[in-house]
Amino acid sequence: MFSITVRDHLMIAHSFRGEVFGPAQRLHGATFLVDATFRRAELDDDNIVVDIGLATRELGEVVAEMNYRNLDNEPVFADTNTSTEFLAKVVADRLAERVEKGLLGEGARDLAGITVTLHESHIAWASYERAL
Repeated sequence: MFSITVRDHLMIAHSFRGEVFGPAQRLHGATFLVDATFRRAELDDDNIVVDIGLATRELGEVVAEMNYRNLDNEPVFADTNTSTEFLAKVVADRLAERVEKGLLGEGARDLAGITVTLHESHIAWASYERAL
């Protein structure tokens, strides 16, 4: 399996509901490194997985939809604990939609999957992997 990874960052504010979250139930900020890995079994006709420039641009646009926002105030996340794991899935699903629309190039339609990893810190991160 071949893969490429592109990176961006995301700065948000949010709070959680539920005692399991302890002090994180209060409003707090989070800064994530966001890695998006695109996979395919065989390289395309240009011998690439996907155009890195297009992948970088589309990841940046997905991240921009949430960047510098209090997710508690975003209607799409109403009544949702926007955990790191949950946000990794949101980013992966939004990238998959962009692949389906052809925004990462026609060759990207043959991608096998996407994995998105959000790094909370140098010692903790979460990922979501999905097939395409």
